[in-house]
Amino acid sequence: MRRREFITLLGGATLTQPIAAFAQQTERIRTVGILLGDNLEMRRQLDAFMKSFNELGWIDGRNVRFDIRLSDGTPEKNATQARGLVREQPDVIFAAPSNVVIALQKETHSIPIIFANVSEPIAQGVVDNLARPTGNLTGFSNLEQSLMGKWLQILKEAAPGLTRAALMIATSNSASPIWYRMFRDAAPALAIEPIEVPIKDRSEVEGAIKSIAAQPHSALVVAGDLVLSDPPVRRLIIDLAATYRLPALYGEVMYAHDGGLIAYGVDRADQFQRAATYVDRILKGEKPSDLPVQQPTKFEFVINLKTAKALGLSVPLTLQMTADEVIE
Repeated sequence: MRRREFITLLGGATLTQPIAAFAQQTERIRTVGILLGDNLEMRRQLDAFMKSFNELGWIDGRNVRFDIRLSDGTPEKNATQARGLVREQPDVIFAAPSNVVIALQKETHSIPIIFANVSEPIAQGVVDNLARPTGNLTGFSNLEQSLMGKWLQILKEAAPGLTRAALMIATSNSASPIWYRMFRDAAPALAIEPIEVPIKDRSEVEGAIKSIAAQPHSALVVAGDLVLSDPPVRRLIIDLAATYRLPALYGEVMYAHDGGLIAYGVDRADQFQRAATYVDRILKGEKPSDLPVQQPTKFEFVINLKTAKALGLSVPLTLQMTADEVIE
């Protein structure tokens, strides 16, 4: 190598190191706003989001900062938290479930919003097109069209004499009309009478379950939301179902782990992990309209045989073999 070329190369190397170091030091820290319903399970799902986001190269304090806010699910709190978060103008917002997403939608039409745990995004007015949403929102739906039929089919196999099923949902759940409609549509094919059980708060749970159990050949379906999945309420529902010997299916797996008969539902942690990839893509320059709304692809199925035995049910082996987990 000629002396002049060597000096030029050496000079270039000497200059590029401080330039690279300076660029790293001055890298703009992006802001990710997060608004979630406030319960223990949602916090666990947030851990899954954070882990996935970190694996994509985003380090808190180095190239990203988080503005995390929680809501108890009431309309007033949803609106207050949404307004406060939007006021800070984050680069992108991640939100779940439906009612906090809808609150955010009212506050901004420009900040990109990635959502999870939203049932029927088109029906709720969150997006206008699943394949190519034209607004500032996109994300992950937690309601697959066949889910309600699957729930009732599983219950019918576990309790063959079933003729009535009650669907319990909190009144604060903005998606409840959609869930009830799908429930009414799915039940007749299985010769099941659908009963709608809206719950305002914990005080109404015991009376509702007692009333359901008073009718023979009945069962309970609990989709799961901020009110009913709260650990004390969840414990109450499971205990009452046991007391009144009422077969019950739940839409979130922690119910079965806590003693509920059967749980079958969308893997919420998987949705949060996938949502992290969408937030990453937004921060790298893509738009919500570039990212289609995705339907659930991963489900969890747990059967608690100990509870089945206490209820006098013999869960068919064929059903047990399709479960992800069987609790003995």
